Amino acid sequence: MTTERQELASWLRLTLIPGVGGEARRALLKAFGLPQAIFEAGPSALSAIIDPALAEKLLSHECGADIDTALDWAAQPGNQLLTLADADYPQSLLSSDDPPVLLYAKGNTAILNRPMLAIVGSRNATAQGIRDADAFAQVLGDAGLTIVSGLALGIDAAAHRGALKTAAGTVAVIGTGADRLYPARNEALARAIAEKGVVLSEFPLGTPALGSNFPRRNRIIAGLALGCLVVEAALRSGSLITARLAAETGREVFAIPGSIHSPLSRGCHQLIRQGAKLVESAQDILEELRWGTARSATIIPGKIELPQNEGEEQVLAFLGDTPCAIDTLSARSGLTPADLLAMLLPMELAGRVAQLPGGLYQRLH
Repeated sequence: MTTERQELASWLRLTLIPGVGGEARRALLKAFGLPQAIFEAGPSALSAIIDPALAEKLLSHECGADIDTALDWAAQPGNQLLTLADADYPQSLLSSDDPPVLLYAKGNTAILNRPMLAIVGSRNATAQGIRDADAFAQVLGDAGLTIVSGLALGIDAAAHRGALKTAAGTVAVIGTGADRLYPARNEALARAIAEKGVVLSEFPLGTPALGSNFPRRNRIIAGLALGCLVVEAALRSGSLITARLAAETGREVFAIPGSIHSPLSRGCHQLIRQGAKLVESAQDILEELRWGTARSATIIPGKIELPQNEGEEQVLAFLGDTPCAIDTLSARSGLTPADLLAMLLPMELAGRVAQLPGGLYQRLH
C-alpha cells in the first residue's frame, strides 16, 4: 500500500468506526495531529481525550473491507476523498460548528472554494417557484456565484438546473452515500452536476436515504455558502433548518415572499418576520452581499445579449405568473427598461404577454 493510500485509509478508519462522532474525531485530531498518530497511540493516551470505552472501540475496530471499498471508489476517474488536511477541502466549512472530517466528492473539487450561494425550498414546489429558483440561480451564477443545494425534487433541482446554464456551476450536497443517488428521478441531473460541478457527501458509501441524514446534509449546504435563499417553504420544511443553520453560522438569509393564501409561502414569511431579507430579484441578493463592490463581474444593465427566441423565453421566466412592473422586471433580468420594452412589444403582438393598466405586464398562457 502506498503512503498516500495508507494516509487515506487512516482518515477513512477514523470516520467509519460506528459511535465516534464529529466532536470526538476533531478532538483527537487536535490532540494527535493526523489519524495515523491516533491509531498508534495507546488506550491511556486516547482515554485522556475521549471516553475510555470509545477509545477501546477506536483501537479494536478495523473496518478493513469498507476502507478498501472507499479507496477503490476514490481511484475511479472523477471521484475524490477530501480530508480536513486537503487543499481542496472547502475552507468555508472550517468556520462552521461541525465541519465533516472527510468528504466524498464526484466532479471538479476546485469549485468548492469558490464563493457560493445556497438556494433551497420545497420538494412540492409550485410552477412559479420552479421558475423563480431556476431564474435566480441563473442570474446569480452569471454574476459569479456557484449555487449549492441538496439535489431534492422541486426547488433544489430547479436551482441546480439554472446554475448549470452558467459558468459558475453548482454543488449538490446529498444525504446518502456518494454511490447512491436519491431521489432516483434526479440521477441524470446528478451526472450533469458531476460534469460541471460537484456532488458531495459526508456519508460512507452505501448509506441509504435515512431521514436523520438530511439535517446533517443541510448543515453542509449552509456552511458552504455566503448566504441562503429560500424560494418556497412550508412551516415544517427542512429548508427552514438550512436557513436557521445559515443564520447561526453568520450567513445571510434571504426569502422570496408569496401569497398569504399559499402554505408554501408561510415558511418564507416566517423567516422574514425573524429577520431574513425579503428579496424580489437576484439583484437584491447581490446588493446585500455587496457583490458588485467586491468584484466587477456583477450584472450590468444593458450588457446582456441573448438570441431573440432565448431572450423572450428568459423574459417570460422572469415575468412569472403575476403582473410585473417594468422596473421590477429590469431588476430581475439585468436588462434595461428600454431593451425590455423593445422585446415586450413583439411578444405582446404575438399574444405572449399583455400590457395592463399602470404599466404592468402579464404573461399569457
